[in-house]
Amino acid sequence: MSITTPVAPTATPPSARVDARDYHLTAEEIAQFDRDGYLVLKGRIPAPLLQRLRDAADRWIAEGHARGPADESAVDYQWAVRGGAQRLFRIDYLHSKGEDASLELLGSPAVLGIAESLAGPNFVPTYESMVFKDTGDGAAIDWHQDAVHPRTHRIFNIDVYLDASRIGEGALRVAPGSHLAPVDVCQLQEEYGWDAPGVIQVELEPGDVLIHDVMVVHGSEAVTGNRLRRTIYYEFRAAEQIFAEGPWDAEWVDRRLRLLPVALARHDEGMPEAERFAWNADESLRPVTRGDADDELRIAHGVHSPGSYCSAGSVPFRAEDDASDPSA
Repeated sequence: MSITTPVAPTATPPSARVDARDYHLTAEEIAQFDRDGYLVLKGRIPAPLLQRLRDAADRWIAEGHARGPADESAVDYQWAVRGGAQRLFRIDYLHSKGEDASLELLGSPAVLGIAESLAGPNFVPTYESMVFKDTGDGAAIDWHQDAVHPRTHRIFNIDVYLDASRIGEGALRVAPGSHLAPVDVCQLQEEYGWDAPGVIQVELEPGDVLIHDVMVVHGSEAVTGNRLRRTIYYEFRAAEQIFAEGPWDAEWVDRRLRLLPVALARHDEGMPEAERFAWNADESLRPVTRGDADDELRIAHGVHSPGSYCSAGSVPFRAEDDASDPSA
């Protein structure tokens, strides 16, 4: 089967108001992202912030292990049975987990310059999580598309690597160009396994960033004896896309945008000598904060855009579908 299509992307171009500073993507980088569905930025995260993120990640994982899989109140800590044992592999809503580093990262020009370049000035931070493979947990992440949508705008993840990702050690596999249409990932897995035509493996170092379109087909094979590998994922969408297509409403967008003033302040505190990001959102979207930072930090989703996963069945986009399947 083919995993590419000749259909050109219809993503909305960056706004003319985007300030072409160093932290914004170049026209060539944007074109490469639109063509391939992913882009690697080497050494993107400053070393002091990277170390704070690594330390925070250690504490998040320790907290999850301390609470354990039986703690029904710990819904943000995701466990799975792998190799006959319960394994912690994902932590959601990072900003509410007591570590300023996640907000400092969100407020950094290293992240927000990407967001503005690809979503325009009215970008919305829609998800934040850390996914990791613990030491000795080399389970496969099957081929999948994170979310399937009409492609009127770019929807993308900014993946911040806290540890090295190596070929032969479960490095991410990506199918360039596969983001342009829904893919039957079950058929792909059955026909090719991990060696579909054109698939590449991406090697990354701590502090590198991989940007991936939420529809690009990606995954990683099982390995044994792997080292700890942690990646922070921040998803962004344009407010205009959410208002037109959902699955959230204007009130939810306002709540998510209230993360940004808090994040910008945290970045200024953590790196007072560093360049600051100039937030260019429309005045009509700028939120009025409530003065209680803790109240701004965990905005539950309730519904999600469906993706395409073999384990859950392939979910191709259809215009008549309600793109709000909470089980995705």
